[in-house]
Amino acid sequence: MMASQTALILIEYQHDFTSVNGALHNGVKDCMHQTNMLANSQAALKAAREKGVTVIYSPISFSDNYRELRKPTYGVLQNVISAKAFRQGSWGAEIIDNVKPLSHEIILEGKRGLDAFYSTNLDFILRQLNIKSLAICGFLTNCCVESTVRTAYEKGYDVTTLNDCCATLSMEEHNMALEKDLTLFSHVINHKEWLKTIG
Repeated sequence: MMASQTALILIEYQHDFTSVNGALHNGVKDCMHQTNMLANSQAALKAAREKGVTVIYSPISFSDNYRELRKPTYGVLQNVISAKAFRQGSWGAEIIDNVKPLSHEIILEGKRGLDAFYSTNLDFILRQLNIKSLAICGFLTNCCVESTVRTAYEKGYDVTTLNDCCATLSMEEHNMALEKDLTLFSHVINHKEWLKTIG
């Protein structure tokens, strides 16, 4: 894969997931620890930047009263509301310093649901930049990562899921998503294997 036609997409590396005192951190901390996903993500990001890969961040955020979401809601977005997570302008919604965007890197705007394509201009950006290949990582393995991977596959991108740079609510769910679902829509490899494929 040519670095100039490759993008690394980092999904929801925000305090509410990654950090102690984050609204949803307790749910993901064990899986994060076991996969070592933050350190692996930092390593992947550093090497991707050195190779000239396009870096795109996909944070999620909502207004204080979550007016963007249906009432009543259910499922994972109800969990977000209950935890008062990812409120615009809050510490919890900020992208963490470990993977802080550089000034020339792209931060998607408008992500209000699971799929990073659905309510953003991600596909437009990728096509403008002539990106053909995507590596996707972040939170949650079986939710936003999987939703984004599925759409990327449907849109014809060459998709890789970085299995050591993702986390979710349990290792069982993480492994199930990687082994049973994401292999249908992406190459499931670790960040070191992915970096070797970039020319």
